[in-house]
This record gives sequence, C-alpha cells and structure tokens, in this order.
Amino acid sequence: MPAYMIVTAKIADRDAFINGYGMAAGKLVEQFGGKYVLRGPGATLLEGDFGDGASMVISEWRDKAAAEAFWNSPDYAEVKKLREGIADCQVLLIEAAKING
Repeated sequence: MPAYMIVTAKIADRDAFINGYGMAAGKLVEQFGGKYVLRGPGATLLEGDFGDGASMVISEWRDKAAAEAFWNSPDYAEVKKLREGIADCQVLLIEAAKING
C-alpha cells in the first residue's frame, strides 16, 4: 500500500536550504524509490499552530517500509545535518487507506 511522507518546514534561509539540503535530499528520495507529489512554499494555516507560511513537501513511496528505509539510512542522516539551524521541520509518515466507493 502506498505511503506518503509529509513535511512542513519553516525555513530561515531558503537559498541555503534549497541549494544544500533540498538538492541532496531530492537525490536520495529518488535513489530510495520515492517521488515528489508536491513541493511548494507559502502554506496557509487553517487550523492548528504550526505551518503558516511554511513550505510543504509530500513524497510518495511504494510502502511505509521504503519510506522508513530512506529516513533511517546513514546517507539521509548525513544529508539531514544540512538543514540544521536553517529549518524547523515537522515530518509525518502515513500509509494510504483504501477508500471504498
């Protein structure tokens, strides 16, 4: 069953984030079999307390295990360091539910 990784990021230095972390993470997402469904800045917060003006990234994976393999890989652990001090992120992973009808 497909799984989706949903990232909400408040980015302090957009250029550094995109040219460092974003480029490196994008290559790894592809390498681990994921694909981006959405990438964009300027989210509008409708409810809750995190995300107004934030960037959103949604990636699709063949299953939850594939997304977790990416997330827990030593390669991603190194790439993740590139966003330290320039982005505050919230990351969720969810398996798609089959909808009847």
